[in-house]
This record gives sequence, C-alpha cells and structure tokens, in this order.
Amino acid sequence: MNTHHQTHREALPQGVIIAATPLGNIQDASPRLRQALAQADVIAAEDTRRTRNLAAALGVEIQGRVVSNFDHNEQARVQQLLKVARRGTVVVITDAGMPSVSDPGFALIDAAHTQGIHVTCFPGPSAVPTALALSGLPVGRFCFEGFAPRKDGARRAWLEELRTERRAVCFFESPHRLAETLGVAAEILGAERQAAVARELTKMFEEVRRGCLGDLAAWAAEGVKGEVTVVIAGAQATERSVADVVPEALARVAAGERLKAVCTDLAARYKVSKKELYDAAVTARD
Repeated sequence: MNTHHQTHREALPQGVIIAATPLGNIQDASPRLRQALAQADVIAAEDTRRTRNLAAALGVEIQGRVVSNFDHNEQARVQQLLKVARRGTVVVITDAGMPSVSDPGFALIDAAHTQGIHVTCFPGPSAVPTALALSGLPVGRFCFEGFAPRKDGARRAWLEELRTERRAVCFFESPHRLAETLGVAAEILGAERQAAVARELTKMFEEVRRGCLGDLAAWAAEGVKGEVTVVIAGAQATERSVADVVPEALARVAAGERLKAVCTDLAARYKVSKKELYDAAVTARD
C-alpha cells in the first residue's frame, strides 16, 4: 500500500473553537491559533480592532468575518453565531488569554453544548496557571475567584469567606485597587499570610513580587501599573483538639455570644467536630 505525508494542514473542525491568545508576548501564539484566524468562517472577538492587529502581527490574513463579542452584546450574538457553527466554524477569542475565564465566551459555549453543536479548544496562554506557576507558593490545589469585589463591604465579606480556605486563591485586581485589597486581606487573613503579585505577565516589564500580605500591601501603596494577578497561599491547618478549643468557646459565650453560633465558627476554623465541641462546652459549663 502506498503511503504519503500530508503536505497541508487539516481543515478546521466544524462548530465552535475556543482559542487562547497571547497575554503579551506574540511568540506564545500557537500554530493552531494562526490556523483558526486564517480559516474560520467567523471570528467572534472581544475587540475586533485588536484581533485584526494580532492577525497582522502574526502575518495571518483573515478570510472570514470578524464580529464583536463582548460583555454587553454576547448574549444577543449567540443565535447568530450558532447558525454559522452548525455548518461552518466559529472561533471565539478575547483580547488576551482564554475565553470564558473572566472573559467573554461563556454564553456561546454554554448554548453550543446545550444544542449539541461541537465545541473544542485550541489551548494556550492563560494568566491563571501562569501566575500560579510563577508564584512559588503551594498551588497543587487552588480556587480561582475572578475579579476581586470593588466595594469595601463586599470585599471584606469575600475575604472573610476565604479566611479558612485551605487551597491557594488566585484572582484578578485592578492596579488602582491593589493596595487597598492587599491591605484588607492582610487585616482579615493575617499580615503574615504568604502571597504573590504577578504583573504584566509575559510582557517586557513582567514582575512577580512575593512576600507576606503586610509587606505586599506596603509595596503596592507606592503605586503599581499594568495587568495584575494575585495568588494568596491557602490557610494553614491549625492543629487543635476539641479540649483545646473549649476555653475559647466559653469565653465568647461569657461575652454574650450564643454557644451554637460560636461552635459553628470555631469548628470551621480549627477543623474539629461541631457536635463534639458543643457537647464538651456544655459539659464544661455545667
């Protein structure tokens, strides 16, 4: 049987393709991203001008249509794009990184799955795993929180929820709000909690600043520029027995708190049984 090597690229698959774009360094563009830009029937782009500039920088000539697909119009675009995806190829890209990860794309991807339209991904750069890897913190288990809340009350409530989170926490923040967020994080999570701020990933002025939250808050107060991703180490397991925690529970009850609420809080903080703590506190009080 005669065999021969293929000299042309495989055609793009029909359906929806999620394609990651460079965070900053153009060399991170994958060959499959180049192919997607060149061959897609429609490119659904967060910013059409930036997409055309990206293609030009890569030496790619776009043959298909480029339509805008951003936060405020993506829901309205879904049916129009799915109509194309049923017979051809729609490529979803954002300004930088992986679509739908705190970026446009989710509405279309969700609807395509629901309607049985093929969805695939041309993987590549994403600020989240890049910052996690660069942080030098234990990130074998992590949670991604998107953008930090803007308002002080919401931000404090969010950080309170993360106080006992054992996984590393990754989130995006505006450079203008970074110092304030790190300051509140130091107050709620502890000034000694380790963290890393990754700035301008893959770009000329890339910087990763590691340290405790207290020091990082002081550093950020001097002013920070660029795209920012923050990684905070998970809470350390606090080894306490039920007997160790009972005095703290009783002291809080004596100060006016309800025993049940106190036990719920302390059991979560010290990773002990709420029932055992409650029973032990009742016995000690009697």
